[in-house]
Amino acid sequence: MGRIDVDGMSCTGCEDNVTDALGELPGVESASADHEAGTATVEGDVDVDAVVAAIEDAGYEASA
Repeated sequence: MGRIDVDGMSCTGCEDNVTDALGELPGVESASADHEAGTATVEGDVDVDAVVAAIEDAGYEASA
C-alpha cells in the first residue's frame, strides 16, 4: 500500500491511535505511524481511500 501523510499526531499515543485504526481495516497486514515524520505506513491489500477514512475517523487529517 505505502505511506500516508498524517497531520495532527503529537505523541506516541497518537501513533497508537492511528495504528489501531489501521489495524482494524480488512487487508492490512501491518501498520505503523510516526508522529515526528507525520506519516503512517501501511502494508497489505487495502484501498487508499479506506486508509485515509480510517485515519480521519480516528481524529487526524490524512492525505495520500
